[in-house]
Amino acid sequence: MYSPEIKERIRQAVDIVDLVERYLPLRRQGRGFVALCPWHDDHRPSLQVNPERQVFRCFVCDIGGDIFSFIMKMEGVEFPEAVEMLAEMAGIPLPRTDRGAKGSSGEQKQDLFRIMAWAEEQYHRCLLDMPEAETARKYLLGRGLSRESVVRFRLGYSPPQPDWLLRRARHEGIDPTGLAKVGILLQSTGRDWFDRFRGRVLFAIHDPQGRSVGLGGRVLPDAAATSPAKYINSPDTPLFNKSRLLYGLDLAREAIRKTGTALIMEGYTDVIAAHRFGFTNAVAVLGTALGDSHLRLLQRYADRVVLVLDGDAAGQRRAAQVLELFVARQIDMRVLTLPDNLDPCDFLIQRGAAAFAAALERDATDALDHAVAEATRGVELERDVAGATRAAENVLAVIAKAPLRAGETSVQQQAREWKIVARLAAMTRIHEDLLRRRLAELRAANERRTARSLATKAAEKEAAIDAWERTCLEVVLSSPQAAQRVFETFTAADFRSAASRAIFETARDLQFSGIPPTWEKLLLAIDDPERKNLLIDLDEEARRKLIAGQNVEDLIRDLLKSFHEREAFRRRGDLQGVLRQGGLQPDKELELLMRIVEQERNRQKFAEPTDG
Repeated sequence: MYSPEIKERIRQAVDIVDLVERYLPLRRQGRGFVALCPWHDDHRPSLQVNPERQVFRCFVCDIGGDIFSFIMKMEGVEFPEAVEMLAEMAGIPLPRTDRGAKGSSGEQKQDLFRIMAWAEEQYHRCLLDMPEAETARKYLLGRGLSRESVVRFRLGYSPPQPDWLLRRARHEGIDPTGLAKVGILLQSTGRDWFDRFRGRVLFAIHDPQGRSVGLGGRVLPDAAATSPAKYINSPDTPLFNKSRLLYGLDLAREAIRKTGTALIMEGYTDVIAAHRFGFTNAVAVLGTALGDSHLRLLQRYADRVVLVLDGDAAGQRRAAQVLELFVARQIDMRVLTLPDNLDPCDFLIQRGAAAFAAALERDATDALDHAVAEATRGVELERDVAGATRAAENVLAVIAKAPLRAGETSVQQQAREWKIVARLAAMTRIHEDLLRRRLAELRAANERRTARSLATKAAEKEAAIDAWERTCLEVVLSSPQAAQRVFETFTAADFRSAASRAIFETARDLQFSGIPPTWEKLLLAIDDPERKNLLIDLDEEARRKLIAGQNVEDLIRDLLKSFHEREAFRRRGDLQGVLRQGGLQPDKELELLMRIVEQERNRQKFAEPTDG
C-alpha cells in the first residue's frame, strides 16, 4: 500500500525521541530515555526509547516497535493512517499512488473529520448571524460569554427544527450516514433523519491537534422543562471518546507547555471564562469522571495539574475519588476548592482574575496533604484508634503506588515520603516507625505483583514461539550470509507460529529481491505492530548472544540438529498420544512402540558429536 521509499523518507524525517516526547515526558537514562509506560499501571519508568536504533520498548507489557508502531498504539489507528499522520508531521506529501486504497480505515476516518468540521461550521455560522439563534446569543451574553469567546471556542447553535442540518447536508451533497457516524444525526423506525442536538447551544470539542471530533450540547433555560437532559455529549464514534479528550486542550496546550501547569475544571463555560480572564491553560473533562487516560494525555504537556473544584460538597467528594489516580502518575497535583459554593465561571465574573490567581497561589493544596485531610475528616483522632488506623492505611496505600518523580533517586523518594509519614504520624497519633514499616510492606506487595505479572507475560511469550524458531530468526538477523544459508536449508513450512513464519517470509523475499534482510530493512518492511515488537525482541537477543561473530556453518549445523530433535519430539508425542487413548490391537500397539524406539535411536544418533 505504501512504497518502501516513502516509508523510509518518513522514518528518516521523524525522530522517535521527538515523537514520544509529544505524548510523554522523557527522562534520560544512560544512552537512551525512559518514561512511564502509558499502556499499563507503571510506577517505575518501564518504557525505554533507544535513539540510536529508533525504537521504543516496554518489557513489562511486551510492547515495542518504531515510529509507526508508536503512533498506531497511542492514537488507536491502523497502519495507513499512522503513515499519513507521520507524513503530515514531517511535511512529506504523499503521492496519490501512495495513499491508502479508497475505503481503507485511514481514508474513512479522514472523511469523518471533514464531515465533522463541516457540521461545526454550519452550527457556528448559525449562532453568529442567523435570526433563529437570537435567544441563544442572549443566553451566552448573559453568562458573560462575549462574541470574541464564541468565535475563539467555535460555539454554535442547532435550531429546534429536527431537519435543519439535514436539509443543508442534502443541498451540499453530503450523505446523512456520514453525519450519523459522527453522532449528529439519528433515525428512528419509519422516520427521516433528525438532529441529536436540536434546540441546544453547542460547544465544539476538538482533539489536541485542533480537529473537530464531537459536540457538547446545552439546552436553553426556556426549553429546560421539556428536555430530558441539561447537557448531552456526542456518543462514542470513530472520532470521539470522552474518556480520552479534554475540552479546550487544543487552545490551551501551548500555555500549558509554557507554564508547565494545567488547570482542570468541570464545565465548558468554566474553561471559556478562564481563558477570557487570562488563564489560558484551563481545560475541562467532558461530563465524565476524571480518569487515568486524561492524566496520560495531560502528561504530554504539563508537569503540574491543579484540579479546580466547585465549592460544594459534591466537588469535595470528587476530589477524593481522583487522588489515587494523580498520585499514581508522575505528576505534581494540587486541589483548589473554591469558596461559597461558586464554580470557576461565577467566581471569575464576581471576583475577578486577581482573586482567582490569589486563590491558586494561596489555597491550592498538595494532593497528599489533601488526601490526609480527606482521610481523617470526621475522625476523632484522640479517641478513635480504629478510625485513625483506617485513615492512615488509606493514605499509605496511595503513597505506596507513587512513582519516582523525574530526576529523583530512590533515596530522595524515601526522604520525601518519610516527611509525609512523619506528618501523618503526628495527625493520627500512630508511631512513625509503624507507619514506615507498613509503607514498606505495601510497596513490596505492589512490586511482587508487578514481578509476577512480568514473569507470566514472559512465559506466555516463550510458549507462543518455540526456541528453535526464535534461534533460527536470530541467525537470519545476524548477517546476510547467515540469512542466505538459512533460506537454503529451511522453508516457511518449518515454522509453526504465524508471526515467526511471516518474519521468515519477509526476510526471504527481501533477500531474493537483492535487498539484505537487515533488522532495519525488516522493521521498515513489516507493518504489523505485533511482528515489529517480536522483531525487536529477536534482534536484541541475537546481539546479546553475539551470534554475528559465530561461524555460519556451525550455526546451520546446530539449527539442523535442534530442528530434527524438535520434529522427533513432536512425532513421539503424537504416537504417545495415540497409545494413551487406548483401544488398539496388541500388534498395533507393538508397532507404535517400535516406531517410538526407532525414532529415539535416530535422534540420539543424529545428536552424537561428529569430527570436522
